[in-house]
Amino acid sequence: MKNLKYWLGIALMGYASHGFAQDASDALRYSRTQFGGSARTLGIGGATTALGADLGSLSSNPAGLGLYQKSEVTFTPGVGIGNTKSTGLGSQTSDARNSLHIGGIGIAFTNRLPDDDNTSDWRAGTFAIGVTRVNDFNTSFRYRGTVDENRSFFQYLRESPATQAQLDAEYGQNGENITTLDGLAYGGYLTDFDNNGRIFTVGRQGPINVSETVLSTGSQMQYDFGYGASYRDRLYVGGAIGIVTTRYDLTREFREGTDNAASQFNNLLLRDYVTTKGTGFNARIGLIYRASDYVRVGASVQSPTFSKLTDTYGTSLNTTFNRAVDTNNTITSAAVSTQPGEYTYNITTPFRAAVGASVVIGKYGFVTGDAEYVNYGQARLNTDNSGNSTTGAFDRQNDDIRNLYQSALNLRLGGEARYDIFRFRLGYARYGDPFKNSDFDRTRNYFTGGVGLRQKNFFLDLAGVYNTDKRFYQPYTLNAGNEPTINVNGTKFTTSATVGFVF
Repeated sequence: MKNLKYWLGIALMGYASHGFAQDASDALRYSRTQFGGSARTLGIGGATTALGADLGSLSSNPAGLGLYQKSEVTFTPGVGIGNTKSTGLGSQTSDARNSLHIGGIGIAFTNRLPDDDNTSDWRAGTFAIGVTRVNDFNTSFRYRGTVDENRSFFQYLRESPATQAQLDAEYGQNGENITTLDGLAYGGYLTDFDNNGRIFTVGRQGPINVSETVLSTGSQMQYDFGYGASYRDRLYVGGAIGIVTTRYDLTREFREGTDNAASQFNNLLLRDYVTTKGTGFNARIGLIYRASDYVRVGASVQSPTFSKLTDTYGTSLNTTFNRAVDTNNTITSAAVSTQPGEYTYNITTPFRAAVGASVVIGKYGFVTGDAEYVNYGQARLNTDNSGNSTTGAFDRQNDDIRNLYQSALNLRLGGEARYDIFRFRLGYARYGDPFKNSDFDRTRNYFTGGVGLRQKNFFLDLAGVYNTDKRFYQPYTLNAGNEPTINVNGTKFTTSATVGFVF
């Protein structure tokens, strides 16, 4: 399953040239969003499609806005505690990444007819504005170990198709034209060419030590404007427009070295980064039908999200040697880097459709459940219209998206028990594996819970979400398919608190 593993990682030095900067993994990253919103929504596993009367309805089913009785304003800060365990190369390594965030902010303005006013069948309407965190990119993992020469980064360099003329032209006078990993390795004295034009690497001996740290930060925030209305307090309809902002930062530091003093090569540090920023938009409509005082059913559809993103990227290479590598016997280290680059492109993530049902048990609480359909294979990368793109530039990447990804079903279940002014919540969500073929199950599981306190004009909710995630990572790929493969198991616990006022 070499290709499947590859797409879960990102090939080392992938951002040295814009031709490698965007691939199928980008499409999946921005398509695989998660539930968010108020602590009440988080506490019940995000299962709000048929529930309503919560600002979480803005980003799930805006028809739920029609169930509001009064206006309210909420604020939801949170803390994320993430841990990873990386297994491979004969060792296991742990890492952690914690973050503070704003999970949601919102305000709902409700206009409702008095119960004795029968002038219209439209009993109430609510206009709401909200901000919801729909994706969290904060994670960090590291690994270390030893590799054989034929599995090493040097083997990757020896498989380069570049010619000496090409690399001489790329290096220029002082390395000012470098745009590829091959050019960096050539400028850093890791590779050279023999008299027959064959590429070779600098000599080294002893065990090959490998380590890497991969750090990503950022999030996607959705700014929603929605309206929901109540028809005879039986049918609720609504719609919303969302503006999605994206910020994603990735930094990788890859090291390879040897402790053998007889080796000419000592060590290398390859560092690359990419920062992605952009804005997009989507729209959603939904309805909820109150079949009885106890049962509600709901459905919603969200359009694809159309975004314009800009990648800013760069790579540097530092090398050290135990003996000089030049003919004048003066060079024992080198530092080269690519010029900072920028590339703008468009991405379309799939539409989403959800159905749900809720059972309200009077003043004692409720149980609720959702099923959401997403076809990750429908995501697309496209050129932008600013003149820095080439027609058909993403044909290969879009073929990869179709071949790698499939439709998935996301299930969300939750419930709330009430005792006087207190609320107690539990939930579970299962987000299906987006890959058609897989070496292991990449399903994401979310376990949630929370408590709340409700007064006449004030409420306070607390929630905790624990989720698991699995993936493969490969720092580079080799022709023989024997590149290092790291198994990364991640967990995250997110705590959130919502403060709300009713007016």
